[in-house]
Amino acid sequence: MVLIGPGGVGKGTLAQRLVSADDHLWLSRSWTTRPRRETEDGTEYHFVDRTTFEQAIDDRLFLEWAEFNGNLYGTPFPHAPPGVDVLLEIEVQGAEQVRRADPQSVVFLIMPPSLEELEERLRARGDHDEHVKFRLSSTPAELAKGRELASYVVVNDDLGTATAQILSILEELRLRRRAPSEKE
Repeated sequence: MVLIGPGGVGKGTLAQRLVSADDHLWLSRSWTTRPRRETEDGTEYHFVDRTTFEQAIDDRLFLEWAEFNGNLYGTPFPHAPPGVDVLLEIEVQGAEQVRRADPQSVVFLIMPPSLEELEERLRARGDHDEHVKFRLSSTPAELAKGRELASYVVVNDDLGTATAQILSILEELRLRRRAPSEKE
């Protein structure tokens, strides 16, 4: 299961809510070379320097990786406990790679209620003006590509509602997976 969407849309908060609410969901922790924000406690990513990240690429440790805004982001091949569904919170470029590797992956595009709200969220998390402008300018292209990849689109205008919507879809998918095939 993959969460994608523009920066500031609430993917990280949503991912944390989902794994807290569902014992059968496991969040893969991505790597990044970007600096930790003042609002982060260090558990959001495995923060590494560029040399360490590039060595991990050479060692083929990543399911997906991409460079975005001058920083590298990547998801190591998951080593999840048995019986859980893996949740990835990644960039659109990474979701393309995951889809190529596993066409059955389920991709959720998380949408902001508006660009104005997205700007407020970016500023609230401490992003600087130049970064906010860059993120807002790249949002239309990210959303367009996200729509192409998405299995489902969820507007994150209320965290509780968005969480419930995704959990409901996930439960439906699990029921379908457990149901015997009509060919049997």
